[in-house]
Amino acid sequence: MKTLKIVSLLSLFMSFAAVSIAQTKTESIPVSGNCNMCKSNIEKAAKKAGATTASWNKDSKVLTIKYNSSTTNTAKIQQSVADAGYDTRDIKTTDAAYNKLHACCQYDRSPEAASAAGVKPAEDSKMDCCKDGKCSKPGHNGKDCCKKS
Repeated sequence: MKTLKIVSLLSLFMSFAAVSIAQTKTESIPVSGNCNMCKSNIEKAAKKAGATTASWNKDSKVLTIKYNSSTTNTAKIQQSVADAGYDTRDIKTTDAAYNKLHACCQYDRSPEAASAAGVKPAEDSKMDCCKDGKCSKPGHNGKDCCKKS
């Protein structure tokens, strides 16, 4: 009788474990950005939207996320990242959110750069403040924030 109860409890536990494992998804999403500050902001935004883990690669411009599909989805996560100021594969940030980014985080929004990063180009790509390696954005006084590290 004890064996039957133990086996029943074990089966019940394994059923719950299987359900939770089946709901965990892993996806990779192209996200525009430049630096380690971007990395921190992007990962924080993804976790805020329900990602259990989030890792953005500065070189490949890809955010790898794990999430429970019963509590969130990629659209919610991408919207949170876009709300933080970063263009994703499917959702573009607003100009207002992009303009709030630190100067080093303001990535090239040109259609060519977006396409190369795997991100759909922004509708209005007049956001590039860097000309000849110096920032032309008001208040930046020509500081060389445009240099890529």
